Amino acid sequence: MKNPTSRRRRGFTLIELLVVIAIIAVLAAAGFAAGNAAINRARKVTAQAAATSIESAVNSFYADYGSLPDVGGNKVNTASGEGVELLNILLGLEGNGTNVQNSKGVRFLSVKEGKGNKGGLIYNTGGSTVKGLYDPWGNGFEVVLDTEYEERLQVQLGSATQTLNGRRVAVYSVGADKKAGGNDDVKTW
Repeated sequence: MKNPTSRRRRGFTLIELLVVIAIIAVLAAAGFAAGNAAINRARKVTAQAAATSIESAVNSFYADYGSLPDVGGNKVNTASGEGVELLNILLGLEGNGTNVQNSKGVRFLSVKEGKGNKGGLIYNTGGSTVKGLYDPWGNGFEVVLDTEYEERLQVQLGSATQTLNGRRVAVYSVGADKKAGGNDDVKTW
């Protein structure tokens, strides 16, 4: 026999709904954090690949020509001036002037093309000249060349100076924080 005063409960209470919403929020936050960490790791791998490609291209140039590209300094940034000149030399895009260093027109550097000054090689309008080579965070790569041919480089990252023996070139990016010397720096040594 049924008791007329007992009613069968239908639906959820407010407390039950709030508990479910809180659980979903915690799971979403954990998923977002994991996804963001994976994206940052992928960016760092992409930057490492580009930095290694630059270093390899300079070493290949040295193997072919017996000298390093002469861009007027021993430290250049691939987002401006002498760094863009270095990129043009390594890409075989110097032209036909009297001071052509890559006279064979060999393409030593192979990196992906980027978009909007991020994540790769950017060309000027028309696509015939290079604007710069950028890491995934929009920074140019710093390239340090052994212009003294001592196979010893002095590299300053933030307040620390490192001596690299047995190297003709070193490449690094300051990473997401845009400051040298942090944990997010990408370097080839």
